[in-house]
Amino acid sequence: MSSDSHDGAGPHPRLQELQAMVRDGRIDTLVVAITDMQGRLMGKRVHGQAFLDGVISHGAHFCTYLLGTDMEMNTPEGYRLMNWETGYGDWIAEPIWDQLRVLPWLPGTAMVLADAIDEETGREIPVAPRTILKQQVAKAAAAGFAVKAGSEFEFYVLKDSWESLAERDWPIPKTFGYYNEDYHLLQATKAEPLHHLLRTQMSAANVPIEFSKGEAANGQHEVNIRYDHVLESADRSVVFKHGAKEIAYLNGWGITFMAKPDHRWTGSSGHLHMSVWDAAGETPLMHARDGEPAGPYGLSTIGQQFMAGMMAMSRELAVFVAPFINSYKRYASLSWAPVNVVWGRDNRTTGFRLVGRGPALHVENRFPGGDMNAYLTYAAMVGAGLYGIEHGLRLEDEFKGNGYLATGHPRMPRALYEAIRELEQSTAAREIFGDAVVEHYLNAARVEQETYDSIVHPWERERYLERG
Repeated sequence: MSSDSHDGAGPHPRLQELQAMVRDGRIDTLVVAITDMQGRLMGKRVHGQAFLDGVISHGAHFCTYLLGTDMEMNTPEGYRLMNWETGYGDWIAEPIWDQLRVLPWLPGTAMVLADAIDEETGREIPVAPRTILKQQVAKAAAAGFAVKAGSEFEFYVLKDSWESLAERDWPIPKTFGYYNEDYHLLQATKAEPLHHLLRTQMSAANVPIEFSKGEAANGQHEVNIRYDHVLESADRSVVFKHGAKEIAYLNGWGITFMAKPDHRWTGSSGHLHMSVWDAAGETPLMHARDGEPAGPYGLSTIGQQFMAGMMAMSRELAVFVAPFINSYKRYASLSWAPVNVVWGRDNRTTGFRLVGRGPALHVENRFPGGDMNAYLTYAAMVGAGLYGIEHGLRLEDEFKGNGYLATGHPRMPRALYEAIRELEQSTAAREIFGDAVVEHYLNAARVEQETYDSIVHPWERERYLERG
């Protein structure tokens, strides 16, 4: 579940497994991976024996800039922890042995996720995405709670290779599918060679995929990752996104998790299902137990407050849920992506959808896109939910009907610059995350916005070159 779950004496059992696999030749390559701000896995490949001889004892070094770049790996100004003045030194990637996976799609290869550690102090880097989530998990535990979650990821399967698209200056890609595939078994069969690999190879790598299906557009598909402890679920999510791209590439396919690849296409979601449990993770707390006051649909007081916090903080924490310019193109009326911060019972037009019954009662946050960084999005929602419990927030009344027509309610920001303003003005976000985290990710968002604003886009030439 976490990097600290092994408390016994001697080597971690998974490390012992790795040592045996290296000795008998089953594994010859170790991938050591951390997650960057954009949700991508970054790291090194290490020869198996070299890993056992050195990395186990001191970790793998990586440049600090990996937690302070933009999408194109530029090194923008404005980051306190990594900049030209500090010299872009090294941090340590410390393996999380519970997150060791043999990768079926890469021969002789295992991958271990790692936490980012300051070599001088031995402390985790506070702005590292996984660390941010771990801090919220610790807050929940201190308050007597655990949080469980599961992700749905939508993505497009492409005919074009990334290389061919780049060579042609990134035209609209051709999808593998030419009509709406939502639940369509014939269309899904055409992509089953890929989906079969995703389900079986991911499950073999301890990323259990429960369902796969066609989604609501040409070439769009969806997978559901099994519900689990929030940290484990986030680990699985980042591995899935990375591994799905590798599996597709190695088999002649392309996959994109971009939120809105074209304005005419249905956006790709990263719907987040979440619930509160007791500290041991054994008893669900969203549903009122016998003798407790029950709210709508049996929601407990804790469940109502948790949902109220998630909703109250949706705009202020949007940068952690929708981090890119393109993320906000997905929020369009009648698009299957929500726009208004309202909740409803099994209502796909609302931002928050209450689903399940009794102990299975949980909330689905429909705002995250496929482009989310799971650690940051999960952390934002856990932190917001805990904020709601701590401050005793009241859950607003259910919205019934078409959530796109919900007037008088907050709307998700229409663009990244609006989300930046919300985060800048939020005192609650600083209470949840602390100043260092908020300032770091504000800078990332500002860099993204300023870069976009400095570029003349093809739409502008089409619209103004002759007519302007």
